[in-house]
Amino acid sequence: MKCRHCGSDSLMPFLDLGNAPPSNAYLTEATLRAPEIWFPLRILVCERCWLAQTEDHAGREALFSQDYAYFSSFSTTWLAHAEHYVSQMIQRLGLHTGSCVVEVAANDGYLLQYVRQAGIPCYGIEPTASTASAARAKGIEIVERFFGINLADELVQAGRQADLITANNVLAHVPDINDFVAGFARLLKPQGVVTFEFPHLLRMVQENQFDTAYHEHYSYLSLTSVQGICTANGIAVFNVETLPTHGGSLRVIAQRSDTGTHAISPAVVALLATEAAAGIKTPGFYQAFQHKAERVKDDLMLFLIDAKREGLKVGAYGAAAKGNTLLNFAGIRPDLLPYVVDKNPAKQGKYMPGSRIPIVDEAHLNAHCPDRILILPWNIATEVRAQLTETDARFVTAIPSLQIQ
Repeated sequence: MKCRHCGSDSLMPFLDLGNAPPSNAYLTEATLRAPEIWFPLRILVCERCWLAQTEDHAGREALFSQDYAYFSSFSTTWLAHAEHYVSQMIQRLGLHTGSCVVEVAANDGYLLQYVRQAGIPCYGIEPTASTASAARAKGIEIVERFFGINLADELVQAGRQADLITANNVLAHVPDINDFVAGFARLLKPQGVVTFEFPHLLRMVQENQFDTAYHEHYSYLSLTSVQGICTANGIAVFNVETLPTHGGSLRVIAQRSDTGTHAISPAVVALLATEAAAGIKTPGFYQAFQHKAERVKDDLMLFLIDAKREGLKVGAYGAAAKGNTLLNFAGIRPDLLPYVVDKNPAKQGKYMPGSRIPIVDEAHLNAHCPDRILILPWNIATEVRAQLTETDARFVTAIPSLQIQ
């Protein structure tokens, strides 16, 4: 394998989670009786451009299928984040009824609904039929395609360039990252702005967030690597912000290299220096990560075994992709964890890929009264605890280390 950005074949090991099926390939009653396709789940780091990347085994069409089950609107925390972003960008950029806002990976319209409510013309680009349909139900126009240079050029020819393009939690999800980023340089108006949000590699390593590794994440991003990718593809980063979302994210704000006029913020220089000081461009930064991941796996398995021996009832909450990574790496099955609760109807009645643990609705908690609830999407643990006020169960999280509250 060569680096998907710079083409170097100098790739060093970063994390090996064994084998797993795609993390969003939830099983139905019918597919439960059929074999699953498992792929190696290994991350490598390019020693030339320092892009961390999952070893290639499955194409994007196999991972982002018509029945893709991740819907952004089921997290109230994420909806509040999106609403605040829209308000902030309208004010910063002076967006108005003559502007155009585009979201790449618009999902179910969780963000563009607020743009539409503000009376600003907008449309989304979203390749998965299930979420695209949900966005259209909100009155949002969706172009149901994968984004890249070809689609960007078609949209430009149709007079659909944008003043603002937002791309939240999608930059890590694209196999051809150069084609993807180059598309933004084409679709932006001369003075347009693009924002990318993505989980920060620095936080992933420092806080042992290894469960954010899955096949749908082709890349694991730092400002160091993203700046290089943008520069090579006609985009200039001029600002960066740190965010609490997804366990610690970056919002990179950029413009066209040929026509943008925004000055580079000191925040960019400062964060690049922070990453360099942490060693993000040295092999040593990555070498202890495997051991820390294995420690979490062992501690979680021991907790579940001990709970079973003590007669404690344990359930899980949140059928998230990161939860699938954790459960499959640890080898956890329904004998130790009999169900996972999720509020998304698209997941209820299905089964977690690999572990084959059934996914149930929230009423299941009241019926089974667990003693412990393992929160798999630890990044929204506060939100989950606030939702489940009627339970007497103690809450458990496994990342960055096992905690029982």
